[in-house]
Amino acid sequence: MRVHHLNCGTMPVPGDSLVCHVLLIETDDGLVLVDSGYGLADCASPARRLGPLRHVIRPVLDPDETAARQIERLGHSTDDVRHIVVTHFDLDHVGGIADFPGATIHATATEVTSAQRPRTTLEHGRYRRRQWAHGPTLATHEPVGEAWRGFDAAQELTDISPGIVLISLPGHTRGHAAVAVDAGDRWVLHCGDAFHHRGAIEDGTSEPWTMRVAETALAMDRAQLRRNQERIAELRRRADPDLIIVNAHDRTLFDRAVASA
Repeated sequence: MRVHHLNCGTMPVPGDSLVCHVLLIETDDGLVLVDSGYGLADCASPARRLGPLRHVIRPVLDPDETAARQIERLGHSTDDVRHIVVTHFDLDHVGGIADFPGATIHATATEVTSAQRPRTTLEHGRYRRRQWAHGPTLATHEPVGEAWRGFDAAQELTDISPGIVLISLPGHTRGHAAVAVDAGDRWVLHCGDAFHHRGAIEDGTSEPWTMRVAETALAMDRAQLRRNQERIAELRRRADPDLIIVNAHDRTLFDRAVASA
């Protein structure tokens, strides 16, 4: 499978800018996205679609950054996107799914339940029902019983394509997951929001305190989040030559992935 790395949502922060790192996968049976970033409707109606949180994360909301427009520039049609695997349902990860109404949306069953029936103030703020009001087909998964490179709960999504693995990593949200993709010469492990800055997993790199505070404030289970980061850091220290680790928002990790793709 061929994997493209797309930034589908720039979010400026002091001294830097965050990205919405989306994977576009070319399979024998059409296109697959991992996350979707912001969508065209988010750009057109940010107040309605994103709510007050947009004032905190301050997305640029450029239509040219949407997955839909980037896919078209690559010579494909939005109808070619058959599946979207989301790490979780936060508004900066699923805003673009409405641009692909024919795609099946895949997530953990726990995450879908959390988004549809939020229980806490944090969940009510982070999930925006309008982003999936078009009524997409949802496929829920329970990644249990398999292991993947030290992670205990993983499930290969063979109904999409061999070589796409959903890995349970709750903590940031109740049903958060990572997604591993076999790109042929290497695996790409997209960790979603299991960590926000590479300093959380890279020795010798400091994590900005602002990112640490934001990461902690947004976590549903802070202890589990830290355990996940320890496991990811251990995997990175192994330096497997056939593995690249990325996340949703670190621009440096995104730039490295693009340069090495």
